[in-house]
Amino acid sequence: MDPTPHATGAGTAWAAEARPGCRLADIGSNTLLTIGMPNTDISADGCITTEPRGDLLLIGINRPARLNGFTPAMLGQLALAYTRLDDDPALRVGVLHAFGPHFTAGLDLPTMAPLLQRGENAMPPGSVDPLNLGADGYRRRTKPMVVAVKGITFTLGIELMLAADVVIAADNCRFSQLEVKRGIMATGGATLRMAERAGLGNALLYLLTGNEFDSAEALRLHFVQKVVPVGQELDEALRVAEAIARQAPLAVIETRLNALKAIEQGPLAAMRDLVPVQQRLATSDDAAEGVRSFVEKRAAVFKGR
Repeated sequence: MDPTPHATGAGTAWAAEARPGCRLADIGSNTLLTIGMPNTDISADGCITTEPRGDLLLIGINRPARLNGFTPAMLGQLALAYTRLDDDPALRVGVLHAFGPHFTAGLDLPTMAPLLQRGENAMPPGSVDPLNLGADGYRRRTKPMVVAVKGITFTLGIELMLAADVVIAADNCRFSQLEVKRGIMATGGATLRMAERAGLGNALLYLLTGNEFDSAEALRLHFVQKVVPVGQELDEALRVAEAIARQAPLAVIETRLNALKAIEQGPLAAMRDLVPVQQRLATSDDAAEGVRSFVEKRAAVFKGR
């Protein structure tokens, strides 16, 4: 989660696209949403929007005039949006996307540098960490997250998508984990997850050079799961999220957590959970509904109980 060069503009591609306003009503009234930005117009400085859509929560990065560069306030808002997803029983899957032609150029250096120098975190204590690193004082996400990326996807953008579960990339993406070009290192999970997905050599090729790579290379390296024509990435992400949301919520959460445990703690640790977790799931209302729907030859209607 390290800074990229300060974005100076989004180019002419953004001029023809309407930008939704950033209002506190989009994300709630918690004063933590403006952390580190007293007396600042949030609409001018960008924001994170949330839009419940059935059992999905769309989370939008909204600062296109600065290539969606993240300010401290936006990081705080993002953590609160992820927390909302995990805490609201009506929500089953998150979809992270961005307004404008680019996903994000990463951290906005002029606003983030003071926090980085002091070793401070812009995210509210006790919130869900969007980078899912398990840091003290922060929660890890339990519900699935699908990400739609496009255009410039640098540094923090790569780390956010690697921390998610399924990534849909437009075919025009430009990826770069370029912290070494700024005299720092990636600390939002890239050094961990790029090597895990692509192998050490492939990860270091880009971590140590900061070189850009495209959507086809990201797919080859297993950083993204699908590549679609630009403009279709959010629709495809929504289709994937809706397919996940139709499944039994408790089973989806436990399946995701078990797969993550196998990667992070090893197969033996994950295997120890298989029988007790399955026993708990098998006694749920959703498991009973799964059997009934099979017998009655109809689609199951799961309640998350």
